[in-house]
Amino acid sequence: MTTETTAPTRPARRRRGEGQWALGYREPLNPNEQSKKDDNPLNVRARIENIYAHRGFDSIDPGDLRGRFRWWGLYTQRKAGIDGGKTATLEPEELDDRYFMMRVRIDGGQLNLEQLRTVAEISTEFGRDSADVTDRQNIQYHWIDVRDVPTIWERLESVGLSTQEACGDCPRVILGSPVAGVSADELINGQPAIDAIESRYIGDRAFSNLPRKFKTAISGHPGHDVVPQINDVAFIGAEHPEHGPGFDVWVGGGLSTNPRLAERLGAWVPIDEVPEVWEGIVSIFRDYGYRRLRSRARLKFLVADWGIEKFRDVLQTEYLQRELIDLEAPEVPATPVDHVGVHRQLDGRNYVGFATTAGRISGTLLSSVADVVEASGSGRIALTPMQKLIVLDVADDAVEPLIASMAELGLHARPSAWRQHTMACTGIEYCKLAIVETKHRARDLVAELEERVPELDSPITVNVNGCPNSCARIQTADIGLKGQLVMDENGEQVEGFQVHLGGALGLDAGFGRKLRGHKVTGEQLPGYIEKLSRTYLEQRTEEESFAHWVARADEEVLR
Repeated sequence: MTTETTAPTRPARRRRGEGQWALGYREPLNPNEQSKKDDNPLNVRARIENIYAHRGFDSIDPGDLRGRFRWWGLYTQRKAGIDGGKTATLEPEELDDRYFMMRVRIDGGQLNLEQLRTVAEISTEFGRDSADVTDRQNIQYHWIDVRDVPTIWERLESVGLSTQEACGDCPRVILGSPVAGVSADELINGQPAIDAIESRYIGDRAFSNLPRKFKTAISGHPGHDVVPQINDVAFIGAEHPEHGPGFDVWVGGGLSTNPRLAERLGAWVPIDEVPEVWEGIVSIFRDYGYRRLRSRARLKFLVADWGIEKFRDVLQTEYLQRELIDLEAPEVPATPVDHVGVHRQLDGRNYVGFATTAGRISGTLLSSVADVVEASGSGRIALTPMQKLIVLDVADDAVEPLIASMAELGLHARPSAWRQHTMACTGIEYCKLAIVETKHRARDLVAELEERVPELDSPITVNVNGCPNSCARIQTADIGLKGQLVMDENGEQVEGFQVHLGGALGLDAGFGRKLRGHKVTGEQLPGYIEKLSRTYLEQRTEEESFAHWVARADEEVLR
């Protein structure tokens, strides 16, 4: 007789929690989550006003300095003289300067002249004349002293602007069509929905502790002028065959080191319901978003794991308690529009879009712009997600004088293809994450390419980024340049770039092709792009875009 023995059964291993509040994981799983639990970051304003602005930089608590300050648009900027090789090796306190970068929220991008002059005056008085236009329609200052912050807030808020939740794990600035309410091509004006969300939810403590940042875009323009495919949520103008104009909803987009394009919910939303649907989507992110690892704490990871059908079902059943109206996929433009040039408005006047040089401007320049705009008979401008500036409400007879005056300031309504389509992030000049310099390099690159390849007649977007985080959208550019240190021909470590080629947004949206082992030094960059663009011009078929050519080109041709 034999006796069989069986191994003892082990209890099933409990799946590791991802910090999802809705599933009961309420205890903080990393220092960032603990910091937010310890004190709502919005509370830091009182400490800035009552303590830090009086006692100065050395009085700032480290948890506030490198965490909660962000909820009021403040980051410490990079200490001057620290090279890119030390970015990942130094401790935060070693990288911190005693000054701050400050972002001003401009939801929808439009500014009246009083607001524009105030933004400019703050730059010249408190920011050493810094005032970059970002690709989130913000104005970004540098050299801000904490002792001046309450005064800056008072000035901004007196004209209806704010820095509240311009950064941090919260709903950041809402991208909007810069020509909302005036464009003759617009399907529906999305600005009322932006205003409603901003007034109801920005600063609401129910949404001030999200797993990470949350980016929103709302536009009724058919040209995808708010790059909807790379936002956490986007509402894009669409015509329903029965219900008329409203919005198509996209969720789960984002770039950085794990890029993902947003997906359509397949739902149509009327404008008066946009805030409610937005609230439901951001609430899903708050309640079900992953909080254990910062690297997975964006909505795109949840959408990827759930799938779009489950996401819509949870939105409808748990948050809206109703079904959304189905919508077939609307037409998508070939590429997003940037509104550069002269365009007719609904009222018969014009809006005129001007190219900056990779977003680098100044308070002095903005003051001059305000004078020129006022002299042209206009009373407002708009900033775009492509680092452009638009003057609205321009009469026919004022268009050419306006264009001439702005050109004298270095802003061009008829720019070269290179100037119009080059973008750059902040870079090592101020950013603690950066490895290489970007703004000056982009400026010099534009100037060189205008001389070397003046015949370029088809857009080639060149996006220059100082690190892997893709603030300048490198994966969706024709030529995306990711900053890193590389070896030159002498074996010396120098500033350079990994190259992404053929990325796009719009109809053929996709991420750029990386060439294995291919790096370009900063000095080689103009020659490399010249060679690449000339080869494209020689080999392209009729009306073939750069991205389409890259997709079929041999790798050796692209090196």
